[in-house]
Amino acid sequence: MSMPKFNNNKLIAQFQDFRQKIYNCFESCSDACMDLLDAIAGNTGANSIAELSLSPLFLRSYNSIYKAIEKSFNTISQEMNNQEEGEGEGKEKPNNLIRVVSDLIKQPQQRPFYLFAMDTTPHPRPYARTLAERGYIYQPNTIKGNKPINIGHSYSILSILPEKETANAVPWSIPISGERVSLDKTGVDVGSEQISEAMSDSSLPWQEKLCVLVADSAYSQRSFLFEQSKHKNLVVIARVRSNRIFYQSPPVDESKKKRGCPKKYGERFNLADVETWHSPDERTQIQQTTCKGRLLNITILAWHQMLMRGTKHQKMYRHPFTLLRIHVTDDTNQSLWKPMWLIVIGDQRGEISPTVANHCYRQRFDIEHMLRFSKQRLLMTEFQTPDVEHEQNWIRLVMLAYAQLWAAKDLATHLPRPWERYLKPQSDTIMTPSTVQRDFPRIISEIGTPARSPKTRGNSSGRVQGQTQTQRTKHPVIKKLSKSTPSKQKAA
Repeated sequence: MSMPKFNNNKLIAQFQDFRQKIYNCFESCSDACMDLLDAIAGNTGANSIAELSLSPLFLRSYNSIYKAIEKSFNTISQEMNNQEEGEGEGKEKPNNLIRVVSDLIKQPQQRPFYLFAMDTTPHPRPYARTLAERGYIYQPNTIKGNKPINIGHSYSILSILPEKETANAVPWSIPISGERVSLDKTGVDVGSEQISEAMSDSSLPWQEKLCVLVADSAYSQRSFLFEQSKHKNLVVIARVRSNRIFYQSPPVDESKKKRGCPKKYGERFNLADVETWHSPDERTQIQQTTCKGRLLNITILAWHQMLMRGTKHQKMYRHPFTLLRIHVTDDTNQSLWKPMWLIVIGDQRGEISPTVANHCYRQRFDIEHMLRFSKQRLLMTEFQTPDVEHEQNWIRLVMLAYAQLWAAKDLATHLPRPWERYLKPQSDTIMTPSTVQRDFPRIISEIGTPARSPKTRGNSSGRVQGQTQTQRTKHPVIKKLSKSTPSKQKAA
């Protein structure tokens, strides 16, 4: 069967321009890095990193794969550049990769804000005894009764959720930042730094525009929300546990004003105790039909100007939020799931209605699809290396490969397998990451690559006779201590 040719020169030029910008971001081994990105994005059968060298998109030997991973993001030169920029202008050099990927995201048309999502994903390495800074990480386990823990690293991922034309559109989530969670920090701490970097770069398209961040219950803690409240154009929608305790805003009565500090918190609001709830300020009822034709009745209760307890340095009474309770029932008025609680916090939270907040948080699950696809099809957790920096470089390469699939989705053609009779051939409405990945080798073969062809360098001289390799140091598994655990006092 003959392959279709491209007829949209504008889309081709945009995709080539995006690939050229990625190529320019690599300071060394640019050709090998670009070929490796193409091999990852077009992978359909490799189960290991070395097998990527067998891809028709990777024209070099398998040794070039590991050299490309090592040289792809030269952290030493980047730190030197940041120091030079900091001495001259008092700030760090902007992240070029974030700027390149952000160019793929068009300005929202249906909603007046950019939508971000954040999550922490495990990278288990239980048998890598020579890998530094391994610790106990959270990893869900499908076997009932087993503890959801493993040994390895964790990575904090910040992504952009593009607009969906329909409610059942393909779940894409474009990663723009991926950082390893070190042992002296938590995923929430690293995520806060990623948000600060994305919000402070004046060259990014969402600067001074309304931005919304959706996150799970781990990011509803006081320390994270207090830091994000400093960004005036950012609104955070976070899920909260059903046993949290919040407070109403204290009533203001000028006639009964007394001496001393005014009251900062009002009546107690226990999410688990219905008797402590006061009347909601807003009630919304909507109906939604799933892709299988199931009718859902959604009831959203909203309480405005709610507060959470703060500390001496984190004065949360200055940052009120909107509390939402979302209850979903079927056509017989039977509850389908446990009611979900959300908080909407930020200076511009009034521009986000309860219905929009619910839709935004539902789209948060697209980042879960992206992480699963990256691990299953892009070999995100398959790189076995004893070097921490090389592992971090590999995570960033996988993120760029996924961004390439998003950039190429308008150029891809859907060609279903013979057994996929329920899918229409050459349909442009089902452009999933798997569909684009299947057609990615054809796209690159037709439009070309900015990478230059490899040149033979001859055979290496190898090791000198009698030379021995030094044995790698084995590092213990480190267990994080709780921040609230007091340190032992030394005896006098």
